[in-house]
Amino acid sequence: MDNFQISTMTLEDFENIQDIFTSDFDSFWSPSILKQELLCDNSYFIVAKNKSEIIGFAGFKALLDTADLMNIVVKKSYRNQGVGSLLLNNLIDLFHSFSLKTIYLEVNENNFPAIHLYQKFGFKKIDVRKNYYPNEQNAIIMCFNTK
Repeated sequence: MDNFQISTMTLEDFENIQDIFTSDFDSFWSPSILKQELLCDNSYFIVAKNKSEIIGFAGFKALLDTADLMNIVVKKSYRNQGVGSLLLNNLIDLFHSFSLKTIYLEVNENNFPAIHLYQKFGFKKIDVRKNYYPNEQNAIIMCFNTK
């Protein structure tokens, strides 16, 4: 994990991963949605790199003193190596630097690795959105208070 670097995601980073987006990461978003969010003024994305290879990214959208954590995504070949924790830890630092008080997220009720990661960092389950995903699976709504 010492070899992994975190930096702000750029359009060049996006261009470097858009061709492998669904094969090497996941198909949760289309590349066009990620690009749209990356260009949004109140969205913030970071990337994890191993040398020059992008191995993960994460982002949130801020609104006043709250934020929605939109995603934490790790390249399939780098999962279970601490990259998700590294990204989330860096996002929490950003939450503090932006003076955000509350962070919300939705996670698929069957995404146990993500739920475990969020709980490890202090996110709490506050509600469930029934049939939230296209496959009619539920979303767990979680919350993190920075203060």
